[in-house]
Amino acid sequence: MLGLFGTLSLANRSLQTQRNGTEVAGHNLANVNTPGYARQRVAIETSLTIPSDMGPQGTGADAVGIYQLRDALIDRQIVNETSVRGAYESRQRALQFGQAALGQQIDRQATGAEGAAAASGVGGQHGIAEHMSEMFNAMQSLSTNPTSISERQVLLIKAESLATQFNQVSTRLDDLRTSLSESLDSDVEQANIALGDIAKLNEQIIAAELGTTAKANDLRDIRQKRIEDLAALVKVETTTNTNGSIDIAIDGVTLVSGPNLDDTLETYDAGGGQFLVRTATGGTALNLTGGSMQGTIDARDTDLQLIQTQLDTLASTLISEVNAVHAGGFGLGGTSGAAFFNGTDASDIAVNTALTADPTLLQASGVSGAVGDNTVIREMAQLADKAHAGLNGETFLESYGQTVTALGQALNGTNTQLANQQIVESMLLRQRDSVSGVSLDEEMTDLIKFQRGFEASAKLITTIDEMLETVINLKR
Repeated sequence: MLGLFGTLSLANRSLQTQRNGTEVAGHNLANVNTPGYARQRVAIETSLTIPSDMGPQGTGADAVGIYQLRDALIDRQIVNETSVRGAYESRQRALQFGQAALGQQIDRQATGAEGAAAASGVGGQHGIAEHMSEMFNAMQSLSTNPTSISERQVLLIKAESLATQFNQVSTRLDDLRTSLSESLDSDVEQANIALGDIAKLNEQIIAAELGTTAKANDLRDIRQKRIEDLAALVKVETTTNTNGSIDIAIDGVTLVSGPNLDDTLETYDAGGGQFLVRTATGGTALNLTGGSMQGTIDARDTDLQLIQTQLDTLASTLISEVNAVHAGGFGLGGTSGAAFFNGTDASDIAVNTALTADPTLLQASGVSGAVGDNTVIREMAQLADKAHAGLNGETFLESYGQTVTALGQALNGTNTQLANQQIVESMLLRQRDSVSGVSLDEEMTDLIKFQRGFEASAKLITTIDEMLETVINLKR
């Protein structure tokens, strides 16, 4: 039999158990808005029984531990899907900047003054397509009055505007790719901080759990949040160890093993200004397959590089084709052989300064001395509708329209993929919240339950105290 003093001890243990339950419920309520927090529960077990005349008799209940409600499978899926989302978000952002750099977008409904640019599927007011159309329209206008100085000046102004637009877009794309490389550096720096944090948290978790079956729940929550932060930057592989630590690897290379930070990340120039990622100490080049780093690299070295290449091809073809026709013509003074454009690509295309200084040198005539002849300028104007071998059999505007369209389609595809990915991740987060999320209603219910249990235990102590007093008074 427990006896009065045994029952008093039972009530004391019950008080402690109910107090522990209240403390954990309060801890949950305090962290209801803490990112990555998994709700905790007190593990309560029946105390050891003792033999008695009536058989084994219970001795109450004990709080034997605090555990958290967390699903490791869902956590792992969230880490993986976070990497996918990070890649889509960074690629979307880069493509949006790329579209802004072009200053144009897909516009199948363009009408009116945009003229031929509308037919190419490119919309806007001050882009390359509009300036190109204006230049060829000026050539056509000059062909009707080839001796007009004002018409010549208008053509040269339009050509200069087109060249300037090419230069500006090329510079913007160069600057954007440089900015993306800097963004990659920033992501690498943040990833290294996260790797260091995870290693330190592993060390703290090992120390806290050493020699006990209890779990360092709050430290594990913080570590999980840092792993997800890292996954948004770069796809990681995780391995859970028996001592409670987690190893982190990227592309098969272990960077964190337990409490040890084995290596970090750095960017390096792979040639041609193409900055990639490798391990800082081992020098191992990493093939990234997720996270914002991968999205940045893909956008910079694939999408934007393709746009820049196509833009340079368009500019160089325009230079060579226009110059080929113009060089065979004659100016008002009989001059011949001058180039209309200087430069080699979009970065340096420019109108021949000799022409802008003296518009009479513009070679519109096909016959020396026949100042009213318009053969050459008419042929130059007709280049607008010519299919060019250097542009895969497309006209200038069609080629540029394909470039803008390809960018728009890439952005649209990325937008769709990101939207779908956000739905998947949102579903996983809801599933985790259903398991690990703090419910205010449930915690308030637990508080009331533990409060009533505490009050009942206190009442039991009061009752035993009165009984003891009665027993003591029997001997007076």
